[in-house]
Amino acid sequence: MDRKVGLIAGWGRYPIYLAEALKQEGFGVYCLGVINHADPALKSVCDVFSPLALGRLHKGIRFFRRHGLTHGTMAGKINKKLLLEPWLLWRQLPDFFTIRTFAPMFLTRRKDCKDDTLLSTVVKAFGENGVELLPGTDFVPDLLVKRQKLTRRGPNTAEWKDICFGWKLAKEMGRLDIGQSVCVCGQAALSVEAIEGTDECIRRAGALCPGKGFTVVKAAKPQQDMRFDVPTFGLLTLQTMYESGARVLAIEADRTIFIDRQDVVDFANLHNMVIVSIHETDSAKEKSPFTEYPAY
Repeated sequence: MDRKVGLIAGWGRYPIYLAEALKQEGFGVYCLGVINHADPALKSVCDVFSPLALGRLHKGIRFFRRHGLTHGTMAGKINKKLLLEPWLLWRQLPDFFTIRTFAPMFLTRRKDCKDDTLLSTVVKAFGENGVELLPGTDFVPDLLVKRQKLTRRGPNTAEWKDICFGWKLAKEMGRLDIGQSVCVCGQAALSVEAIEGTDECIRRAGALCPGKGFTVVKAAKPQQDMRFDVPTFGLLTLQTMYESGARVLAIEADRTIFIDRQDVVDFANLHNMVIVSIHETDSAKEKSPFTEYPAY
């Protein structure tokens, strides 16, 4: 594979984390940073950085071709709430290529606006112009977290029941391409992630369940395309969990990108929180496969 990689960067720490990992692996990183989303710190990490407006898809393709890039990857979130803004076309000022590409979603309404629909359209547009968008984990496999208990403490009996209950909900929400995260307490759903994102989903659960520790389950869609919208977790979301009253997190092993790993584990241990990474088969077990208390 060519040692140059294109990076389309959205919001969050993950694009920086991925760019740094790519550099360590010896890749040249050419970044398109989505305006009002990408962290400015990417400019100092990447070999080349160029801002990109959401409505300028053809500019992004030209950037890749101008730098001789045949492979790229996408990382970071795009604020989908922008799609609900009034006068969307006037605000984003899309080029003709973007209008033509997304006309079935936004003009003729022949297609829906689910994440998979929109992002697979971007992948197809780049592919038809000679650029293959690949999963970031193809370049840096260590980004994915393995099956394990990451914190000193494991889930107790009640917490494990909530994890298994939440897993079923998260997988069903994923199948419908609604969201990846659910918040659960006492085997009752508190909140389900949709367009607002994981952190707002957690805050809403905290408002509904004050003072009573709840569980967050974040899982990949059954039909997950690892090229985009892969479940990602880092320190900022864990801090949101703690501030909102959540005390347990379950994520999907081998299909979740875990950034700021040591900082996350240290913060969780400091506050006696639980983080486990599990497989589908674990969710069917009546008892937790992880010890509740650490061995000293």
